[in-house]
Amino acid sequence: MRDGNVVVIGGGYAGVRLAKRLDREARVTLVDRKEVFFHRIASLRAGVRPDWTGTPFIPYDRLLRDGRVALGKAIRIDTTGRQVLLATGERLPYDVLVIATGADYPEPARFSGSTTEEAAKSFAEHQHKVATAAHVLVVGGGPSGVELSAEIRLARPDARVTLAHSGPELLHATGSARAGRRAHAWLESHDVDVRLDTFMAPGNDFGTYRDARGTVIAADLSFWTTGTTPNTLWLRLAGHGDWLNGTGHVKVDPTLRVEGRPDVFAVGDVNDVGELKVTPAALAQAEVAAHNIRAYLRSSGRHGKEPRSYRAVHRTPLIVPFGPADGVTVLPVPGGETAVLGTRTTTMAKAKTLMTPFMRRQLGYTAA
Repeated sequence: MRDGNVVVIGGGYAGVRLAKRLDREARVTLVDRKEVFFHRIASLRAGVRPDWTGTPFIPYDRLLRDGRVALGKAIRIDTTGRQVLLATGERLPYDVLVIATGADYPEPARFSGSTTEEAAKSFAEHQHKVATAAHVLVVGGGPSGVELSAEIRLARPDARVTLAHSGPELLHATGSARAGRRAHAWLESHDVDVRLDTFMAPGNDFGTYRDARGTVIAADLSFWTTGTTPNTLWLRLAGHGDWLNGTGHVKVDPTLRVEGRPDVFAVGDVNDVGELKVTPAALAQAEVAAHNIRAYLRSSGRHGKEPRSYRAVHRTPLIVPFGPADGVTVLPVPGGETAVLGTRTTTMAKAKTLMTPFMRRQLGYTAA
C-alpha cells in the first residue's frame, strides 16, 4: 500500500536520490525538463575531451520501478488544489511536493537544451573551441576552476592557459591552505599561468579581459567558474516569490520544509541551507527529507515517525581532480583539522571515473 502522491520537481542528485528512496512507499512522479539524468560531475571533462561526450548522460528509465518520470517544465503550483501544472498541460496531484531544481552552472558544466543530442552538440562545440584556441582563460580558482584548468592543460599541452582568481589562494572554500598550495604547484608545474588577487571583467575589445589593475589579457576562449544561481526563477514567475530569500534560494526550516508549508519540501542546491553546495550534501538532504516525508504521510497511522532535523554539513570531504590521474582530497578529521590526501586517494575516489559508475548504479545501470 502506498501512502500518497509525491511529486519531485527536478531530477538532479537530490531529486533522484529522494525519488528512489520513496519509490516503493508512495506514488512518486519525478519531473524534469531533461530526458536523461545529467551527471554534472563529469561535465568539465566532457567539455574538453570528445571521448567523454556521452558520459554525463544516464537515462532515467531504470530509476523507478513503481513511479514514473514526467518530461516537462513545471510552470505553476496550485497550493490550494495541491496540483502541479506542467507546460505540456498535464496536471499532477500531490500530497507532498518536493522542489529539487538545483542551480544553474556556467559553461561547460551545463545541460544545454532538453535532449541528449542538444547537450552533446554543446559539448562538441566546447571541445572544438578548446582544441583550436591558442590561449584559454579560466576565471575562478575554486574547485571547478582548478579542475577545468587542469583538464584543458592536459588536453592542450601546446596552448597557453591562464587561471585568474580573485582571492589570495586557490581552493579557499575548502578551508585548507595546503590544498590550495598543492593545486597551485600542480598547475604551475604544468605551465598554467596562475594569477591570484585578480578580478577579471570583459575588456573593451572582443576577446580581451581586464583585471582590477587595468592589465589587459587577450584570450581566444574564456570560462567563468565564479558561482552558481539557484533555479528558482520559475517559482517567482509562478507567484511564489515569498518562498525565496534575497539570493533566490528557497527558505526551508530545519526539517527541509518550505517555511510555512508542511507539505512542500526543498532539497539540494536550490534551498538556503548554509553549507557547501556539493553532491554529498545534496544526497544527505535527500535522505532526511525522505524520512520526513514518510513521517508526514503516515502521521495518522500506527507507523508514524518523528521528523528529523537536517544538520548542515560544514565539513565534508572535497575531491578536486587534476585530470584523470592526479588531484587533491581534503578530508575533515576530528578536532576541526583537515587531512590533505594526494594522487592515489584522489584518483581512486574520483579523478579516474568522476564517480560515473556510482551514479550509473544509482539509476539502475551497470557501472560500465
